[in-house]
Amino acid sequence: MDLDDAPKVMGDDGQFHATDEAVDLSHTTFEGWAALALFWALGGVVFYQFFTRYALNNSASWTEEIARYLLIGTVFVGAAIGVAKNNHIQVDLLYRWLPAKAARVLSVGVDLVRAAFFIAMVVLTVQLMLKMESYQMTIIDLPMNIVYGVCLFGLAMAALRSLWVMKVHWQRGYSVLERPETTMEDR
Repeated sequence: MDLDDAPKVMGDDGQFHATDEAVDLSHTTFEGWAALALFWALGGVVFYQFFTRYALNNSASWTEEIARYLLIGTVFVGAAIGVAKNNHIQVDLLYRWLPAKAARVLSVGVDLVRAAFFIAMVVLTVQLMLKMESYQMTIIDLPMNIVYGVCLFGLAMAALRSLWVMKVHWQRGYSVLERPETTMEDR
């Protein structure tokens, strides 16, 4: 293709003209907003740590611990987003060669195991929180159950989303494993 035949990037006035699509945040889930808040809090803490260490030459000791906990929270809450979008890592190569009925049975099994895993993790996290209710954070005098509570929230949302994904797969009669070109929005 000749460069002269390509679409113009600049207008005749010599200025770059681009129009973006409107940003639609209406499909952002509750856990998506929570993960975003945790991420920005993490960014703020890391910036504060950087500023106090290199600009003031007196590092704030609490920032490393809080940054670690915010990163943990971001991961656990973000995992629920991956479940809601049904885009966690998966191997769909096997489904290409399986008969349709066997692929369906295996796909339902994957949905059941995923939901059971997240439900079990919710139960285990609650048990952990009950056993560690007297533990405090290392530097800041706050209970460790705050961190485990955020993890519990992420796991509970992942469990609820996995049940929802399983319901959607059951209603439409196939999953993304059987038809990799589909998304959760397809009905």
